[in-house]
Amino acid sequence: MSNRAVLEVIALDEEDAVAAQAGGADRLELVTDMAADGLTPSTTGFAAIRAAVDIPLRVMLRLTDGFAAGDAQQVAALVDRASELREAGATEFVLGFLTPDGEPDLVAVERLLAVIDGCRWTFHRAIDRAADRDCLRKQLADLPGLDTYLTAGSATGVDDGLATLKAEAARAGEPGYEPQILVGGGLRLDHLPELRPPASTPSTSAAQPARTAGRPRCRRTRYGDGGRPWTGRGARGGGGGGSSAEVAHVAGP
Repeated sequence: MSNRAVLEVIALDEEDAVAAQAGGADRLELVTDMAADGLTPSTTGFAAIRAAVDIPLRVMLRLTDGFAAGDAQQVAALVDRASELREAGATEFVLGFLTPDGEPDLVAVERLLAVIDGCRWTFHRAIDRAADRDCLRKQLADLPGLDTYLTAGSATGVDDGLATLKAEAARAGEPGYEPQILVGGGLRLDHLPELRPPASTPSTSAAQPARTAGRPRCRRTRYGDGGRPWTGRGARGGGGGGSSAEVAHVAGP
């Protein structure tokens, strides 16, 4: 199996998207409001980005900060937005919600899945706040389209989650552990050698912080050609703000 990394970059608008594709991105995650860790973009925004680039787009489904789907009215509003995005041509998504007890909110998730109708999707970092990660994975195992978990291995970030990430990667192929791991949440370049899988196991994905003082830097790293890493740069951001935010996801095959 190839260890080639696939770069997924967060884009807030078409300027981000064009720059990210030019910088080597293989896929984009579309969001708004990075101060809230990424919310659902407008249909107009999605359409503008779709027209501007020809690489795959994965669209966030999340209307408020945090990992709760909200009340019935809020869930209905999110379902409506998902339906609009689907009709506009969106074919890949990012979502994931928990109940107050830290269990997967299957009601909200399944309502969205009924709308996106078999599209591929990522369960985002709600897994890091789950009461039981293993139980969550097994509860979601049979849901259609789930192909990725975005996780730091810990609610406090990759430094504290490395052992969990490596343990979960080692279980690849077991029930609940078939989806790819996309690592994000305080990831640094020095984590990558520890996260690089052996040739005999499926690749682990990785996301690194890349937005500083409102200017995202997209850095692409892969292991191949004898293990020599290479990097590429691109993407000026449109989000503003001075704090760091993750804008690049480096994904294995």
